[in-house]
Amino acid sequence: MAVGNAENIDEVVDGLAGIVRDAVRDGDRAGYFAALYRQVTVEVRTAIHEGRFDDGARMDRFDTLFGNRYFEAYDAWRRDRSGPRCWRTAFGLLDDDTVIVQHLVLGVNAHINLDLALAAARTSPGADIRSLRRDFLLINDILAGVVLKVEDAVGAVSPLLSLLDAVGARTDERILDFSVRQSREEAWHNAVLLAGQNEEERAATLERLDVRAEVLARLIARPGGLVRPALQLIRGTESDDVPAVIAHLDGAMEREHGAAARQSP
Repeated sequence: MAVGNAENIDEVVDGLAGIVRDAVRDGDRAGYFAALYRQVTVEVRTAIHEGRFDDGARMDRFDTLFGNRYFEAYDAWRRDRSGPRCWRTAFGLLDDDTVIVQHLVLGVNAHINLDLALAAARTSPGADIRSLRRDFLLINDILAGVVLKVEDAVGAVSPLLSLLDAVGARTDERILDFSVRQSREEAWHNAVLLAGQNEEERAATLERLDVRAEVLARLIARPGGLVRPALQLIRGTESDDVPAVIAHLDGAMEREHGAAARQSP
């Protein structure tokens, strides 16, 4: 079922929740990233309501544009296996033997390295992009924080995930040679570039970003060295109950907030 275009951040949350529900029902691994992304969006919405951004209405538009990029890629893949290269690679591996954390990172790679910069440029075109810097960094910090909590949650359904630490493939925010921190900063520079370009120039830049993100996706999916045998061992011990895994990942931030509330005096 097509997700369509959201008009605001509430509709982005609802659209992502719908994808998660369908994935749980169908045992579809697309629900892994959708569960992560739903929680990011809920956290951003909370930050907007709490007044943490310089311009909450602008961030609602930003997050809506950002979410619609994912919905467009998801719908294109479901419709006829089309869409951006990096998203096609990510979705095309859903039935492969890649492990849970790879699915998450493939989605994060495509959404940060292709979609994030364009959403920012469309939110604040031209010279206005500079005023977005602080809020852009805050939304990216929220993204990184949720990514780390969800990765921690993966450990409960992927008992040998720590092997990635042993072979140096998961340290801090770096997983399978993909750095969330570095990619967030590169996305900002690309946003500034896109904000000042005309439509023809912008199309060429997006093509370049898509090609680069696809190359990274292939490296994430098929890493070399000691990482590959480690991933094979991990895959052999991971839960095959896809609906249960999705549900577990989708509750990562709720469990985090619940724990924090219980520890508060």
